[in-house]
Amino acid sequence: MEKILWLYALPYDQDYPLICFDERPCFLIEDRMEPIAMQPGQLHKEHYAYKKNGSCALLAAIEPLTGQRLAQVHPRRTKKEFTLFCQALAAAYPEAIKIRLVLDNLNTHHPASFYDWLLADEALALAQRFEFYYTPKGASWLNMIEIEFSALARLCLNQRIPTSAQLERQVMALINERTDKKIKINWLFSVDDCRDKLNAKYATVNCANSIFKKV
Repeated sequence: MEKILWLYALPYDQDYPLICFDERPCFLIEDRMEPIAMQPGQLHKEHYAYKKNGSCALLAAIEPLTGQRLAQVHPRRTKKEFTLFCQALAAAYPEAIKIRLVLDNLNTHHPASFYDWLLADEALALAQRFEFYYTPKGASWLNMIEIEFSALARLCLNQRIPTSAQLERQVMALINERTDKKIKINWLFSVDDCRDKLNAKYATVNCANSIFKKV
């Protein structure tokens, strides 16, 4: 946790861009009956009956300090899709010495995934473009892409979308709009805040850590 928080506190460095990445499933839902047309001053209404059309995966990343975003919609989220996304990230930052990528511990989120789909020299070259920073187990809230996913859910993903093509159009329109507006994320939770709020955990490991508790 502290390593992630330390990373978030660093100033912007174009040679080492900080990118937050994750994936989320999106369920494709189709109305069985045409929704009631919206009327002025009335809530949108839809019939309770619906049809499930499967699911797809939304892979997305954000550079919190600049507001740059990247997203892809795929039928699945396997090692192949992770490799494709990392290739797109590497292409988006051609001048970067290393891309610092914050992500969770899903078994596909590893440079070894590259070797399943690329020649060994290509896989090694791609892996060398990244530094991977993994969030602790059960601490997905530490990944700032979750804030972006929350915004996308409110603006788009919480409605019924019947096809992956339609979902992709809506998501990409939002991603492009938010990128053009350079909507950034101002992360406020620091290492000092962590040591204060979770002081009991620190003290359990080493009682001397109790000095970090703010008075």
